Amino acid sequence: MTKYDISSPAVIVDLDIAERNIERVAVSTRKNGIKHRPHIKAHKSAYFARKQLEAGAIGVAVAKIAEAETMVEHGINDILIAYSIVGAEKLQRLKKLHQTARVMTTVDSLEAAKGLAGIGSPENPLPVLIEIDCGTHRGGRQPGEDTLRFAMQLRDFKPLQIKGIFTYNGNLYHTENTEQLRGLVGQESQLLTEAAENLRQHQISVEIVSGGSTPALLALEQLHGVTEIRSGNYLFNDVSGIQFGTASVEDCALRVLATVISTPLPGYATIDAGSKTLTNDLSVRGEECGMVVDPPGAQLVDLNEEHGYLRYDPDRVEVHAGDRVEIIPNHACVLPNLCDRIYGVRGDDVVKEITVDARGRNY
Repeated sequence: MTKYDISSPAVIVDLDIAERNIERVAVSTRKNGIKHRPHIKAHKSAYFARKQLEAGAIGVAVAKIAEAETMVEHGINDILIAYSIVGAEKLQRLKKLHQTARVMTTVDSLEAAKGLAGIGSPENPLPVLIEIDCGTHRGGRQPGEDTLRFAMQLRDFKPLQIKGIFTYNGNLYHTENTEQLRGLVGQESQLLTEAAENLRQHQISVEIVSGGSTPALLALEQLHGVTEIRSGNYLFNDVSGIQFGTASVEDCALRVLATVISTPLPGYATIDAGSKTLTNDLSVRGEECGMVVDPPGAQLVDLNEEHGYLRYDPDRVEVHAGDRVEIIPNHACVLPNLCDRIYGVRGDDVVKEITVDARGRNY
């Protein structure tokens, strides 16, 4: 079966490109002496998690407990839940995971710490990373005295083991050029390095310094003192990555395959992929709803739930009902969560159906 035989709209992954992306980042992180704990949010699949581990990843990062549960069900047992865990129901589930797998989580409040303390014991403490706010104000303690004071309070929770520190530098996604991005990566490194040194001076162990992201791969040499990074989007890449400079079209493994269902006017066509397939996410520096790579010259200008609107120059581009259209999404991480399966291809041939094991497991 070829990719053109798949019922559309479909999400496809060029496995040659994906495997090349995995290997490229594995080599780069090893070269820079940084461990890699890829975030599974991009694929939510045990298949790709295993590929990343086979290439040298030390474990995986997830956002939600349900994703961690799914990975453990598939034999993946070294997991960072990069999310604040609060609430009795979630704590009970985390306790079960702690009994069967190597699970860490992040913490940035005494309220959360009190709940987490009920999971571990002095004999089998729950490993935690202290989250530090890198300027996005999404979560974390403030750098400096606030982080130190919290760490010293956290040290009194004997069922918890402080393993290190953690940050997420979302400001990288708002940079305008590579020079600015490198500067922000350097600031992230400085923030983490100073925090780690401050804690160590007060006899607080910092084994893990966790930062980094896919944009930070452009400046790994700036991440001095960072012990592991959590890039995720690098596996598939997308239009935002192309605009950032972290990827080229040839590095974009994940595509949407759609079909033209109507050509109401010259230069106008409608496809069967809308926001329920591509999402409404815009790229970081553009207004189109994805990059049309086939047919070249067409633009995807708008989406309804089940329809996509193409515009093209009819004197240069021919489009007919029934034609297949291939699109690189603006934000690849969201698409697998909308699918039960994605199709692995090599060339035009479908060679594997890959189950999105953690689809919808956002709780």
